[in-house]
Amino acid sequence: MVGGVVSVATGVMNPLIGKLTALMGDEYKKLKGVRRQASFLEKEFSAMNAALHKLELMDELDPAVKDWRDHVREMSYDMENCIDDFMRQFGREDAKAGFVKRTARHLKRLRQRHQIAARIEELKTLAIDANARRERYKIDDWKPSSGSVVVDPRLRAVYQEGASLVGIDGPMEELASFFMDTKKKLEVLSIVGSGGIGKTTLAKQLYDKFRGQFHCEAFFSVSQKPDMKVLLNRLEAKLDMTQSYYAREIEDIIEDIREHLKNKRYLIVVDDLWDQSVWNVISRAFPNEANGSRVIVTTRVEGVADTACHSDHECIYRLKPLNELNSRMLFFNRVFGSDDGCPSYVEEVSADILKKCGGLPLAIITIASLIASEKGSMSGWEHIRSSLGAQSTINPTLEDMKNILNLSYMHLPLHLRACFLYLGMYPEDEEIWMSVVIREWVAEGLVSNLHGPDLMDVGKSYFNELINRNMIQPGITVDGELLSCRLHDIMLDLILRKCEEDNFLSVASTSEDITRLQGCKYKVRRLSLRSMAGSAPNGLTIGASLLSQVRSCAWIREFMPPLLLFKYLRVLTLYGDFGNLTIDLTAMNQLFQLRYLRVEAVFCAIELPCAMKNLVYLETLHLDGCLKNSIPSDMVHLPCLSYLHLPRYAPAIQGVENMKSLRNLHEFDLDNNSVKEIMGLGELTNLRELSFCGGVETSKVDALVSSVGKLCNLTYLHMDTVFVTSLSYKLGLLSSSPFKHIEILLMGGWLFLRVPAWMGDLHCLRILNLYAMETSNEEFHVLGKLPSLVSLKFLVGEIAAERVVFSKGVFPVLEQFQFLPWNRDVTALLVFEEGAMPKLRALGLEVNEWGGSIPVGMEHLIRLERIYLSFGSIFSSSSWIEDDVVSAFTKAIVLHPNRPSISMEQFLLPGNNLGGSTSF
Repeated sequence: MVGGVVSVATGVMNPLIGKLTALMGDEYKKLKGVRRQASFLEKEFSAMNAALHKLELMDELDPAVKDWRDHVREMSYDMENCIDDFMRQFGREDAKAGFVKRTARHLKRLRQRHQIAARIEELKTLAIDANARRERYKIDDWKPSSGSVVVDPRLRAVYQEGASLVGIDGPMEELASFFMDTKKKLEVLSIVGSGGIGKTTLAKQLYDKFRGQFHCEAFFSVSQKPDMKVLLNRLEAKLDMTQSYYAREIEDIIEDIREHLKNKRYLIVVDDLWDQSVWNVISRAFPNEANGSRVIVTTRVEGVADTACHSDHECIYRLKPLNELNSRMLFFNRVFGSDDGCPSYVEEVSADILKKCGGLPLAIITIASLIASEKGSMSGWEHIRSSLGAQSTINPTLEDMKNILNLSYMHLPLHLRACFLYLGMYPEDEEIWMSVVIREWVAEGLVSNLHGPDLMDVGKSYFNELINRNMIQPGITVDGELLSCRLHDIMLDLILRKCEEDNFLSVASTSEDITRLQGCKYKVRRLSLRSMAGSAPNGLTIGASLLSQVRSCAWIREFMPPLLLFKYLRVLTLYGDFGNLTIDLTAMNQLFQLRYLRVEAVFCAIELPCAMKNLVYLETLHLDGCLKNSIPSDMVHLPCLSYLHLPRYAPAIQGVENMKSLRNLHEFDLDNNSVKEIMGLGELTNLRELSFCGGVETSKVDALVSSVGKLCNLTYLHMDTVFVTSLSYKLGLLSSSPFKHIEILLMGGWLFLRVPAWMGDLHCLRILNLYAMETSNEEFHVLGKLPSLVSLKFLVGEIAAERVVFSKGVFPVLEQFQFLPWNRDVTALLVFEEGAMPKLRALGLEVNEWGGSIPVGMEHLIRLERIYLSFGSIFSSSSWIEDDVVSAFTKAIVLHPNRPSISMEQFLLPGNNLGGSTSF
């Protein structure tokens, strides 16, 4: 990408100046007029850019100055589009074309270049006028007001755990009795309180503490304007229900959920409920049986709480703000890393800041995170106190909360603001996958290579710093690595308000929104089009005037957008139920600026274009669905394509060896690709992540072993295939490991004869899924010496020992261990000596036989938090035997120093991290 990073206030001014500089280079030396124009415009825009950077540091602007800033920002987008058009037309020479065709194209280009030249002349006039206004308003003389911040350019690269849950013990104790009686009918607990008071946090702690006592559980969020079909489908997914391939009505989905929950004791959290009518629909999915099932509802609305809790047996818990002591403990823990107090010189100012927070945890943590990021200088403390105002707030209003969050936004380093606002593209309560959003940031030019050469690594540090500052909340974590985030709804409101002020992105969820956007003063640059429940596809008109200038589009709807209406699109996400129709991407070859395309429509057919040669900037192509046609043969020659995720059972990638820029290749189908294509994989030495699907014929084994053995830079390898003994046999015989840098190795489809000796050399390995036909104590200890292994799933046949003994010092950092022996009594097989697995938190055991005992030495697993029990087919008709096993473990854990819980749910271990979509 030519030029610099995109920002909120300056728009694409930095990339624009870079492109103007490129036009002055040798490549365009024959076009003297263009070079002269570019030189003039580069000087004009550079002067305006310097002024814009000053203005970006200011809290408030004079209306005339703000109007100038907005005008220049929008002009930068138009100018960059104009130059992109010129560069594309200038570069489209075809030496093989005949004389007549070349002449015709030359005349066409002359007309096009004349049009572009005229447009550049118009923009040049506007630039001259803008610079004249800059001088007239004396914008260069403006100085940052008291609201300005000193930007700390250093990034926090490591995710830090949030503050302790101070003050939550009391509510937890009060509500514990709600879960005790297993014979009562379904009961509903409503937790009600203002935004940011900690309702979700309390519900999540209750859910985590008691979920092991139920047959099935789900925690899902609702949002203010939910699409009920999408919402109920999400609940099905949380309950691990099989998703239907057929379109269903709401009543059908409700009936399927009721049938799934029938005769089960379930725990369900309905988070962030806003409307009584939504509850009236959701609640019909919950069968009311005398088995102790429980539902927790969190809401800000008293009326909703009353509706959910309609009998004497059900209750409402009104969550109160933290008291002064707990507020101080939470605040100081976040600022100083402990709750012991603070230096005397900030005692008074910290007390004033805490009064303004009014006991709301969200406000306290956000302000504390801001102070911590500013390194706690006295001037910083004083500035934050004055910015919050002198008046204290005992009962803070929503407006008070918004002011606190706005202050944190204004203190964000400039390079983080655009990344933060971009999260407004996602719907409320959406799980935002880190790797997905970072690729979107990179494609939109929001990540700067000034902070590091690898933009994905830089983007990760941006993401982590937003976590550190509490601007986004941690989501799913696997083995200590944060994979996703969520946005508090108050923070999302802040984002959308800022986006509207700066015309950064626009959201539409109704026909009225579309009409409003089509009449806006400024062109729409980024568009998130949400699902419009109940609206017919042909009842909505979205014209070229709205889409023609859009750079990023998230289309979360029931029908396809007309791709040809987009002219400058860089990022496109298509997500949702498209009515089982074909997703027609045949026009995507005309999206010359496209960097990123993600399609998530599993039940739909995807039709690709016949050619992709025009997509010279395409970096990410992620397709989930079913390909209707073959893969374009020229896709393998795309110069920038670094991430490719294909649908399962996709056709062969002919010429895959040419894809030298690939770093991530997922769902490479071994059935459909020939020996030639499989051998070609070995040429892709830049690959970091690789996953397979399909089966492996015997004739392809040698080719696959050879190719995989050449990919020495892999950090992630996943084989999701049928058992492949011949392949694993050859890999097992290798004298040394081909995976020196591997971090995640998921060998579920490779049935090894024994544990390969070379696995002992995998010093970077963090996650391992391994199947072996035979093993021994010695081989267990080979794995036990791996210094970085935090998660192990081990399925094994014969074990050459009466017992497997884990001695002191083995598996020093292992946190999750799942053990599945065939036809052995796992409970009598395992022995844990003192000092073994010192960090183990989760132990999963599959019981196929049972002699009445439990593993020896479980009390030595001092950090054990949960035991997962599953049962083989031998117990399929003998539920009383299962009860005996559970009873024996329950009695044992009473004596365990950490009192771990017992769960009958599926033991979740890392499975498939495909670009942020983690499945287990």
